Amino acid sequence: MKAIICQEPGRFELVDRPEPIPGPGEALLRIHRVGICGTDLHAYAGNQAFFSYPRILGHELSAEIVSVPDNPQGLRAGDRVIVMPYVSCGECVACRVGKTNCCRNMQVLGVHIDGGMQEYITLSPSLLLPAGDLSHEETAVVEPLAIGAHALRRAGVVAGEYIVVVGCGPIGIGLMALARHAGCEVIALETNPDRLAFVRRHLRLEHALSADESTIERIAAITGGDLATAVFDATGHPRALENGVKYMAHGGRYVLVGLSKGNLVFNHPEIHARETTLLCSRNATLEDFLTVRDFLARDRFPTAAFITHTTGFPGMIGCFNNWTQPATGVIKAMVRWADETALIP
Repeated sequence: MKAIICQEPGRFELVDRPEPIPGPGEALLRIHRVGICGTDLHAYAGNQAFFSYPRILGHELSAEIVSVPDNPQGLRAGDRVIVMPYVSCGECVACRVGKTNCCRNMQVLGVHIDGGMQEYITLSPSLLLPAGDLSHEETAVVEPLAIGAHALRRAGVVAGEYIVVVGCGPIGIGLMALARHAGCEVIALETNPDRLAFVRRHLRLEHALSADESTIERIAAITGGDLATAVFDATGHPRALENGVKYMAHGGRYVLVGLSKGNLVFNHPEIHARETTLLCSRNATLEDFLTVRDFLARDRFPTAAFITHTTGFPGMIGCFNNWTQPATGVIKAMVRWADETALIP
């Protein structure tokens, strides 16, 4: 079978590998779609935390079961499935209290262990969910949307409250769409005008602001002077992560969804005066995946517009550099397999 390996920062290699043989209790999957996310882009650039080379990238997956042992979910050969790419140990303190998303011994496909940028992969059926009537494209975007679902659940958002989401990349867009669905009043912040235009048009956001020196005043005007009761950073950019608390109301919650590789510095009097609840949000759990599957099944998300760039598997290496450049208009790039027509380079 074919696989693409990121051998080192800035270098992919197309290789032939033996088709994997399922071990005891494992399912064999054929990969149909691989979404490209910020983790993949950072790994290619050499600035992804928790990462080592060489590595097969890819954890936003749509797959079809080739073979599967008996399993509690009732999954069968031929089923299309959502892949939960977080392999947890089930034994550590986090797993014992149901926080498998931050397992102490976490292994994420495409980060700690090889991911889905290959024709076939073997996984435990416990990591698979039936996709139902979702398309391959919808199935592959469940994981990034589940990141947003988990962040919203961490923050305990309620209908009617004003929230700020910093960053209109794929994670931020999913977070905004789910927050709107939950009844929140969403204020988007972004420096890229094309991405602001996207959320205005496709998410119908009334408040999509270009981040500048007047941002705080404009958020205050929208919220009646209160600022946002919850702020989410979906950029991972150090300066954005450090500044986000300024948009937050007194008594509010600040949720770090984006991941920076380095240190962050906060002004203690500023966060103390607001009695800031500072939360980090990592990965997602089964509950979040089920929430997003239902959300997509109800046609609540503009998947077709969200996936801006698509190529067949052989063309991925040649396209990847373009996908690292926001100027190309990329929001979500997706890889199809060789027997499925390539669309947009």
